[in-house]
Amino acid sequence: MLRALDTGRPRPYRVPWSVHPADDRHPTVTNTSAEPADFVRVFRSNGVSEHLGQVLPGEDVALCLCGTNPDSLVVTVAWHRWRTDEEYCWRFVL
Repeated sequence: MLRALDTGRPRPYRVPWSVHPADDRHPTVTNTSAEPADFVRVFRSNGVSEHLGQVLPGEDVALCLCGTNPDSLVVTVAWHRWRTDEEYCWRFVL
């Protein structure tokens, strides 16, 4: 039996980042969404953090991981969704 889909439910929010680890000391993180990411911050498991501000759609940000062991490093990206107070975090390893 066919039934109508519930179109009133909000669609899931996709993580807007992709990582390009061409160089393990300088991976590039790209905002792959159609909206800016606000108040973007990057935290490394070795205690180093960096404030990137707003990252526009399609914008690439190169991270400098010099002086670290990328095999044991976890990178966390935190941001606010554009025009909301919702904060998100996403973690990755190389």
